[in-house]
Amino acid sequence: MASAALELMGFILGLLGMLGTLVATVLPYWQISAHIGSNIVTAVANMRGLWMECVYQSTGAFQCETYNSMLALSSDLQASRALMVISLVLSILAVLLAVLGMQCTVCLDSSGALKSRMAGAGGSLFLAAGLLALIPVSWTTHEVVQTFYQPNVPASMKFELGECLYLGLASALISMLGGGLLSVSCCEERDGGRGRRHGAGLPYPVVAGVSGAGVRTTSQTYRNPTLQAGVGPTSRGQTLVRSASGSSGSNAQRVQGGKKPTAAGYDVTGYV
Repeated sequence: MASAALELMGFILGLLGMLGTLVATVLPYWQISAHIGSNIVTAVANMRGLWMECVYQSTGAFQCETYNSMLALSSDLQASRALMVISLVLSILAVLLAVLGMQCTVCLDSSGALKSRMAGAGGSLFLAAGLLALIPVSWTTHEVVQTFYQPNVPASMKFELGECLYLGLASALISMLGGGLLSVSCCEERDGGRGRRHGAGLPYPVVAGVSGAGVRTTSQTYRNPTLQAGVGPTSRGQTLVRSASGSSGSNAQRVQGGKKPTAAGYDVTGYV
């Protein structure tokens, strides 16, 4: 039950991380113009993102313009785009694998090792997606901070950290945490096992040394050659009765020294 709770918690965190990464990728609030120096009172605020650049005016007008050419962009912006898109693709694959491999779903056999492996693969993909999303966010944050403290850059060209950088950082960490929980739950189930399935299809745990009511657990050795021939319990019981009646009719055996009678090589006490 603990592993199932870890799986569910890891899946929820991974899903939240994927949604946060998607929002951070689409919105343009990666860099916001800094209101310092001569720009401390301004009527226009500039915002930059991975796909567009927006302008917000004090009158309430909000205009956005996408980048005209992808090849004309800087190399760091192109790399940030690629990493965020790859992170989203890996997150989607991780969600699909996690849904198939979680214990609370009935997509696959819950007792097989394939289901546990798929849950672990989903956790690994969440970890990779969070790491890929963390790279462009950290990269852009370092660039914005470094540019802000350069004295030769005019105040109108300086930017501050936008909300998408904070959201992207939190989403990346949440995705990595969810992937870690999925991987840990998968490792625990591999060590302890998810149990086997009974003939009726119901899962039950593997417990050693437990026997049903009225069933003898003491191992007994029988010397009848019909046991090796595959004779069932019913036929062995009938053979015992016939042998006992035949031996009493011929009066060939006697009970000596308080020993219990035997029939056809069987220990009679084994069937009590």
